Amino acid sequence: MVSPALKPQPGARIDIHDVSHSFDLDGRALPVLDSVHISAEPGEFVALLGPSGCGKSTLLRLVAGLEPPTQGSVLQNGATITTPDPSRVVVFQDPTLFPWRTVWDNVALGLEAQGLIRSQRHRVDEALLLVGLTAFAKAFPHQLSGGMAQRVSLARALVNQPSLLILDEPLGKLDSLTRLSMQSEIVSLWQREGFTVLMVTHDVEEALFMANRIIVFSERPARVAAEIRIDRDYPRHRGDPYLAELRREALRLLGLDASW
Repeated sequence: MVSPALKPQPGARIDIHDVSHSFDLDGRALPVLDSVHISAEPGEFVALLGPSGCGKSTLLRLVAGLEPPTQGSVLQNGATITTPDPSRVVVFQDPTLFPWRTVWDNVALGLEAQGLIRSQRHRVDEALLLVGLTAFAKAFPHQLSGGMAQRVSLARALVNQPSLLILDEPLGKLDSLTRLSMQSEIVSLWQREGFTVLMVTHDVEEALFMANRIIVFSERPARVAAEIRIDRDYPRHRGDPYLAELRREALRLLGLDASW
């Protein structure tokens, strides 16, 4: 049984208003986002799809508060996001674990940074329980499979009680079987904990299996090209003809439907 102490804040509402962004490249502005408007309701799971390099991961950095947009605003529950905050946690494609720290100590990093580890150390145990890694608390990263290492990253995020989980291709480097298993595990964690999710993926089927809604972006500079709502309850079945039709639609929007 998970203690109420680990329960996150209610899912955050995220509003991205007229956001444009560019990078300075040898004195020239390189536009990467162009007038992007997106809102995510509290507790919603939103997937972002688009061509590689179009600006999806940049948008996640703006939502995380890692840098400000060149134009427009990003808000969490009506307040402008200006800096990182423990209520918004990013899980990247690479687990980025410290190899000299045990699984338990890697998960504890966020609490240590906030000066809470002495009073809240039970939250580390509870986060490991959520991701099924209690038996590996004393293991080191080199002793873990790729899927287990990514579970540690999820536990490290969950221990902060996030209201927004930001997933930047979190399963992109896993083998296909582990990836399918982790998709189901992330959906179960999201349903159980109630946080909002923004996830970048290049896998159309993954987006359809996991998300409530898909935002499809254009080539860089990214603009919102379309929105796909997925009217299916969980658990979903990959052979569902409805999902197959949405898959064809998503591939058409991405210009990849010629062979399907």
